[in-house]
Amino acid sequence: MTPFLESLLFAFAAASANVIGGVIVTSYKWARRSLRYFIALGSGFMLGTVFLEMVPESLSLTPSAPALVLLGYLIVHMFEHTFASHLHFGEETHHDELVNPAVGISALVGMLVHTFFDGVAIGAGFLISPAVGLLIFLAVFLHKIPDGFTISSIVVSSGYSNTRALAAATSLGISTLVGVVVVHLVGAGVNYALPISTGSTLYVAATDLMPEVNREKGVKMAVVVFAGMALFLLVRTVARP
Repeated sequence: MTPFLESLLFAFAAASANVIGGVIVTSYKWARRSLRYFIALGSGFMLGTVFLEMVPESLSLTPSAPALVLLGYLIVHMFEHTFASHLHFGEETHHDELVNPAVGISALVGMLVHTFFDGVAIGAGFLISPAVGLLIFLAVFLHKIPDGFTISSIVVSSGYSNTRALAAATSLGISTLVGVVVVHLVGAGVNYALPISTGSTLYVAATDLMPEVNREKGVKMAVVVFAGMALFLLVRTVARP
């Protein structure tokens, strides 16, 4: 199987998780509480992937990697704070600020940028090696359900129907697939795509997910974060025996 088909297949699985997150919001309200564990596990796994896999690989590809990582971080920061400044995990958070229909649209734009770079990261990983691609896919996959959950929650809270909320979650998955296609079209651009997507992934893990984890009191969520890091180490050991 070619790197393109491999990355497209895994990106489709990741995209499906976006839709699952939307289905949870629109159909199974009782299941929403478990999403905080996905957030904690995903943040730990993503931080492990960023610092122990993506950063070293990026540095080996180009001496400009540190600047490109920062660029990727700032790209997502700019779009989230320009178009999605009220982005939070859960419709109950700042509910009074999520009544304007424009908020749902702006949040969707910001998250489409983020999920596009999810696809870029997966595609770039498989261009390097199947093992790197698999690790990046797992890091992305673990936060895909919360992503779908998040955008669907905001869309519903902005006054749109469940159908539009599910369509918003689906569009995040499509954006991920587009990211894979783009990175394979540019080919040699993987030297730049991987570090930029590293910055994007770091932003999601450290700036979006970890603050939500820190909202939970007690040691339980911290343990789940460490479990996410341990899961990364386990998967890397299996992927690279």
